[in-house]
Amino acid sequence: MAAEQELNATSYIQHHLGFNAQSVGDHPFWTLYVDSLVTGAVLGIVATALMWWVVRGATSGVPNKRQAFVELLFGFVDDQVKGIFHGKRDFIAPTALTVFVWVLLMNAMDFLPADIMAWILTHVFHQNEFRIVPTADVNTTFALSLSVLLLTIYFSIAIKGLFGWIHELTCAPFGGHPVLWPFNFLFNLVEYVSKPLSHSLRLYGNMYAGEIIFLLLWLWAANSSWGADYFAGMISSIVLGVGWSIFHILIVVLQAYIFMMLTIVYISMAHESH
Repeated sequence: MAAEQELNATSYIQHHLGFNAQSVGDHPFWTLYVDSLVTGAVLGIVATALMWWVVRGATSGVPNKRQAFVELLFGFVDDQVKGIFHGKRDFIAPTALTVFVWVLLMNAMDFLPADIMAWILTHVFHQNEFRIVPTADVNTTFALSLSVLLLTIYFSIAIKGLFGWIHELTCAPFGGHPVLWPFNFLFNLVEYVSKPLSHSLRLYGNMYAGEIIFLLLWLWAANSSWGADYFAGMISSIVLGVGWSIFHILIVVLQAYIFMMLTIVYISMAHESH
């Protein structure tokens, strides 16, 4: 009986953590994770539509609650950018706002009940494997961090020029002597590699861990229903699930905020000269 429950528990977790992966080539690298792509794209459209809806109904008089909330969000993000970035904010502030809202919506998908969503996806959309939280997929977070890295390289070249950027790669921070060029380049290469790794893995690790905890709580309820402690297990899992959801709100918002702040910091560093 114990072995059967353990097998069921393993199958349950594997089912909810399975991706809808579609191969587009012979090599495993060329694999599209359809669930992450579709959910991320839909949430991006939803975020854009919400902003358009608010802006379309904005007035110069007394704002309604919807407009006041969005203005508060705009002001908050702009203040964060203003405190770090001291140049023109016509690009970086909207970028930071887009990153924050998009990542926040993708993180918030973790609040949807896993079993209910699995039933809907299986019986309505006929998708047996579909991960509903894009940021619990390292491919999504790494793609976002690589986009930020490309922006930093673009701004470094735009501000300093191509040769200025190359000069910075080879002559900072140890000096411009030709003997030091390889050491400078390796030092800067480590920095360029570590930024997207830490940027992506921090968000992925927190969201993946939160998803696992939700699954373990629901699994506990299912295991309890097999024994005599049915009601105790159900009540305990509901209480712990609600408690974890309340705490998880902080994680969802905080991780979106940290990802946005690191985006601002990295683009700001690209405008600075060493």
